[in-house]
Amino acid sequence: MAQLKFEDGQIVTTLDNIQKALSRLGIELAQWPFERTPKLSALLASDTLTDVQKEELLIALDDRFENQKRRFGYQARDLVVLHRETPKLDELLKIFNRTHTHDDDEVRYIVDGSGRFGFIMPDKQQVLLTVEAGEYIRVPAETEHWFVLDERRRIKAVRYFTNKEGWVANYTGMSIRVS
Repeated sequence: MAQLKFEDGQIVTTLDNIQKALSRLGIELAQWPFERTPKLSALLASDTLTDVQKEELLIALDDRFENQKRRFGYQARDLVVLHRETPKLDELLKIFNRTHTHDDDEVRYIVDGSGRFGFIMPDKQQVLLTVEAGEYIRVPAETEHWFVLDERRRIKAVRYFTNKEGWVANYTGMSIRVS
């Protein structure tokens, strides 16, 4: 279940209140449960997936992608799989764990594991959102944010793109004050 932590230590755990707080940034957060067939459960339980297995998982969840294509014009999707044994994991995470924006929306459908998105609010306060399996988040283009894995260091997330070129990080240099 999503959880939103404020700089002052306040924690919000109800989806409605989290959505209300993040709506000031135009962020969309939803719970998207999915049926865990035995095959899908086996794919989700595996730390590593081949390209064929990733595509199987994506196809199983494509009803969500088709809906988002109609709503926002997304043209591509892929699956990111990160876990403790991912080669050069810490180097890879350095791309995401600094404040940045993108020219395109950042969209994630978390299907396994969990992670944390940090956001700079309009009043410059910072919040940290924990997202878990079955949750969808759409961060609008130009929204200042960062991403870190939590202590489990494991996530599988479907990413939706209008175009992958628009998803390059534009670093802002803002210091992170909430963790």
